[in-house]
Amino acid sequence: MKGIVLAGGTGTRLQPLTLVSSKQLAPIYDKPMVYYPLSVLMLADIDDILIIARPEEIELFRKLFGDGARLGMRIDYAAQEEPRGIADAFRVGADHIKGEDCALVLGDNLFHGAKLPTTLRKAARELRGCVLFGHQVAEPQHFGVAEIDTKGQLVSIEEKPEHPRSNLAIPGLYFFDSTVADIARGLRPSPRGELEITDVLRAYLAEGRADLVWLGRGVTWLDAGTHESLLDAGRFVRDIQHHQGTRLGCVEEIAMYMGFISADSCYELGAEMKGSPYGQYVMESAQAHRLNPAPAKFLEE
Repeated sequence: MKGIVLAGGTGTRLQPLTLVSSKQLAPIYDKPMVYYPLSVLMLADIDDILIIARPEEIELFRKLFGDGARLGMRIDYAAQEEPRGIADAFRVGADHIKGEDCALVLGDNLFHGAKLPTTLRKAARELRGCVLFGHQVAEPQHFGVAEIDTKGQLVSIEEKPEHPRSNLAIPGLYFFDSTVADIARGLRPSPRGELEITDVLRAYLAEGRADLVWLGRGVTWLDAGTHESLLDAGRFVRDIQHHQGTRLGCVEEIAMYMGFISADSCYELGAEMKGSPYGQYVMESAQAHRLNPAPAKFLEE
């Protein structure tokens, strides 16, 4: 399965922060925002990833990750000339997908919680069309909303409805089979001029090939697209890390425990940042893995 991180857009809601840099490079506590969605794909055992960004910002992401080899991955880049909707990612990334299954995550979404890695890998393994995830929210009218029947089967998808039929919002994380690029090519722009991800989801639903996986109350989902939500996300990450002693979105540690890189390679990556608490944590995690190479607890939760 291939992965796509959609890190385009102008980030108007975060101006003036985004006047000089990408929204997805803004810090969420101790690391760039993009680390968090990237780590979600890694936890789903995806090591071939495309980052889609604005043309003028691609080199910033390349400076951060290179070709991905340091993490035992392949990371490519593609330019989205202008914001044309989430579904445009499948047009821009068609050469990357190359007829394979793929996962798409929005670059400003953060996920954390019990059994999340297991849930992601199971969804990828059992993919039969598309998988979207449901998360209960207090104000679903601000999101795409999924409606399910009494048996838990997906029956409808609405985009920011005035009167939502449920409180299950659809986060910015989706799994698709190899037909998604063809479906995206057949889309027409919506009244707001964008290629809507809900139209892609509805196409699968109409074919009876769309499944909804409820993330459950043990999973936190944050969309860090505003100043308030960016601050909330930073506080959330800080509190979890301080209380649990582990780091969220630590791509070096995840790469090691997923088997993408060795403990020695992980230690070297941490040593390059040894002047920071983050770098020291990566080094300590690598040392701990040398002593006990069993999978990290967060991969089993």
